[in-house]
Amino acid sequence: MQQRERAKTPRQPLQVHNKNQTNLSAWIKGGTDPKKSVQHRQSPNDQENGSKQDSLEEALSYFEEVQHYVSLKKNDILQKHLTTVESIGLQTGLPPEAFDVLLNVALGGKFADTVNTRLLKSLIPASVVPESSVVSSVSWLCVGKCSDNVQLLFLRWLITVFDFIDHKEQLHALYGFFFSFLQEEKMCPYVCHLLYLLTRRESVRPFRIRKLLDLQAKMGMQSYLQALLSLYKLFRPDLVTITLPGKMKTYFKNSEGPWKAAIHAVRRRNKENSPVSQLLFLGTAQPRSRKRKWNTQLTIPASSTNKNLEEDREQNSVDLYSVNEYFPVEQLQTFPQLLQNIHRLEFPSQMGSVLTNPLLLHYMNCFKDESIYLRLYYWTGQTLQEECTWCVADNNQYEEEFKDFLETIYKTECFLQEGFSSCEEFLYKTLPLWDGFCCRSQVLRLVSWIPLSNVSDMKSLLYDPLAQLFFTSSLYFKCSVLESLKELLQNWLNLHVIPLDSESDTQVNSSNTTLSELVNVVAELIHFVGRISTGALRLEDNPTFLLYFILDFYETVCDMYLRYNLPLLVMPPAGVFYPALLSMDSVNLNQLCYIMYRYRTNLVAAKENELSKKKILQFKFSSQTYREYNQYIIAMVGCLWTSSAFQKDIHPQGLRMDDELLEKTAVKEFKTSFNIVYHPAMLGYAVLFLQQAWPDDTTFNFSLIKGKKWNWYLEYLYAQGLKGLKVFIESSINRVSQASHSRVENVQV
Repeated sequence: MQQRERAKTPRQPLQVHNKNQTNLSAWIKGGTDPKKSVQHRQSPNDQENGSKQDSLEEALSYFEEVQHYVSLKKNDILQKHLTTVESIGLQTGLPPEAFDVLLNVALGGKFADTVNTRLLKSLIPASVVPESSVVSSVSWLCVGKCSDNVQLLFLRWLITVFDFIDHKEQLHALYGFFFSFLQEEKMCPYVCHLLYLLTRRESVRPFRIRKLLDLQAKMGMQSYLQALLSLYKLFRPDLVTITLPGKMKTYFKNSEGPWKAAIHAVRRRNKENSPVSQLLFLGTAQPRSRKRKWNTQLTIPASSTNKNLEEDREQNSVDLYSVNEYFPVEQLQTFPQLLQNIHRLEFPSQMGSVLTNPLLLHYMNCFKDESIYLRLYYWTGQTLQEECTWCVADNNQYEEEFKDFLETIYKTECFLQEGFSSCEEFLYKTLPLWDGFCCRSQVLRLVSWIPLSNVSDMKSLLYDPLAQLFFTSSLYFKCSVLESLKELLQNWLNLHVIPLDSESDTQVNSSNTTLSELVNVVAELIHFVGRISTGALRLEDNPTFLLYFILDFYETVCDMYLRYNLPLLVMPPAGVFYPALLSMDSVNLNQLCYIMYRYRTNLVAAKENELSKKKILQFKFSSQTYREYNQYIIAMVGCLWTSSAFQKDIHPQGLRMDDELLEKTAVKEFKTSFNIVYHPAMLGYAVLFLQQAWPDDTTFNFSLIKGKKWNWYLEYLYAQGLKGLKVFIESSINRVSQASHSRVENVQV
C-alpha cells in the first residue's frame, strides 16, 4: 500500500494557520519584510501558537519513529506527546498532514488500546482529511494488529469525518473491502452506514444483494440493512424484488460520538481567530457566516492540495479508479458544463451541498433519481432532528442559524416544487413541542410543502397540534397559519392536477395517490380551516384583517373544479359566511361577492358536465353543496338587493327574525339596513355618491338613490374597483344583468 512509498518521501512541514499569517497581506501591499513585520508585531498569542506548532511537530516525529510496542505506564515522553495531540486537536484541530502519522500509529498496534482510543478521539480536522491518509489507514485493517474495539471506533470516526475527506475516488475502489466486514455483527451497523455513503449504481451486484438478504434472514429486519437494501433497490429494482417499508425512519445509529461537538467547537473557534480578510485577499477562502453542521456541509469540500484530478492521476502509478467515468461536482461551475457532463455527473456524498447548488438542483429536476432523493431526505432528516432549537436544549443559542437552514430547505422545496418527506416527519415529531414563536415563519413555510398523507395521520400529527397553537396564539399567528394552509392547498392542487377526461379512481399523475384519496385529503383540509376560522372569528370579535386571510383561502377553494379539474367544492361554514356578509369593510364584502360568483360558475359547469354524460359519474357534487349555495345566495340577495334577508333567509344559522323582534331594536328602516346603500361596508360609498351627484344637498338623503339613480349608483360602485360586487350582481340578479348592458347616457357622477 501507499504507506511504503510515503516512507521514502520526507514529511512536509506542518501548515498550521496562525495569526502570524495576517502580516502577509500587509507585506504584499506595503512591501515590507514579512519576517521583520512578524517579529515586530508578535503578540503573546502568536508566540503561543508557534509553541503549539513546535510541540505538534515534535509529537508527530516521536510517533512516526516508534518501531516496536510501547507501554503507556511510566512513560512520561509518550504521555507528554499524547497530551499534546489531544489538546491541539480539541482546541484548534489537526492539520491535514497530521492524519497520516496518527492514523498509522492508532491502527498499527504499536500502543495499547488506551492510547489508540485517545488518538482516534483526538482526530479533529481543522480543514480537510486527506483521502490518501484514510486509504493508508484502511490497509491496517487487513493485518489484524488493532483490536475489534479500535476498528469499530475507526469506522465511527470515518463516518463522522466523511464529509471532510477531500476526495472519494479511492475510497469507492475499496467498496468491496468494506462490504466484507458485514459479517462482523458488531461492525455491521456502521459498515452499512459507510456503504450507504459510498454506494454507486455499479456497486450494486447480485452477490451483494444475496448477502444482504441472507443477513436479513439471519438478523431480522434491521434498520441499517433496510437502508442499504432500499438504496440498492432504487439503483437496481430488477435485482431487489422484495417489498421494503416505504416510510422513512432513522436508519442508522448516531456514529458521531465524541467528535461532533468537538468539530463544531473547533470550527467556531477557528472562525473567531482566523484572518478572513487575509484569506480573501489571497483568494484561498470564501467567507462563511455560520459554522454549524448544516452550513459547514452545505459547501462541497475543496481538495487539500492545489492539484487537480488530472495531475493526481498522472502521478499515481496504480490507478485504483477511473476519473473519466465521473465528473466531480466540485469542478461544476457553469450551466454548459452541466449539459456536457450531465450523464456522468456524480453527486457528492455530502448531500447537504446540493441545497445551495442551483446546477445540481437543475439536475434533480431533470432526472428523477430516487437514490439522490433518498440520500437527501436522510441527511436533512438527521440534521433537522439533531439541530432543532426547540427540541434540543443546547441548541437555543443557534436559533438564527437554524432559521437560515430552514429557509434554505424551503427555497429548495420551492425550486423543486416538491416537499421533502424528511421535513414532513420532522414537523410531525416537533409540532407538539413547538411554542409557535421560535422560527415561526420558517416552520409555517415548511408546513405549506407537506406531501399528501393519509387523512387520519394528518389529523393527529398536523391538524391537532396546529389547532392548539392556533387558538392560543396572537392574531398575527392565526393569519400566518391560514396563509400557510392556503399555500399547502395550492401546492397539493398544482402537483396533482386531474386530467380533463378522468372519471375513474385512477392514480393522480406519477404519484401513488388516487383521485378519491386526493378528494378526501383536500376536503379534510378545507373542513379543518373552516372549523378553526369559525372559532378564531368568535375569539377575535370578527376582525377585518383575519377575515381577509380566511376569504383568501376560500378564493382557492371556490375555483377547484374549473381551475384544477378536482371534482370537489366545499362551501364555507356559516360562521365564516355571515361575518363576511355583515362585515364593516368593503374589501371583505367584495371578496365574498367574488367567491360566491366563482362558486356559481363552478357549480353550473359541474351540473352541465353531469347532464351531458350519459353514464353515471363516480365523482359528482352532492345535493348538500347545491342546497348550501342556494341558501347563501338567498341571504346575500335578500341583504344587498331586495332588503328581505330577515324574512327570507332559510339557513339554520341565518338572519331570519320576526318583525316583532326587529321592531324592538328601535331601528326605523330595519329592512333596508344591509342593502348596497345602507350596508355598513357600503355607506361610505353612498355618502360620496350623494356628494358628487347632489353637491348642494347637505342632508344626505339616501332615499334619493332609487330607480334610475340606483343604476347610476351601481356604475359608481363598479368604477371604484368593486369588481367582485359587479360580477355577483350581474350573474345572480336578472334585472341588473339586463340593465347593466345598456349604456347610461348623459350621466356624470
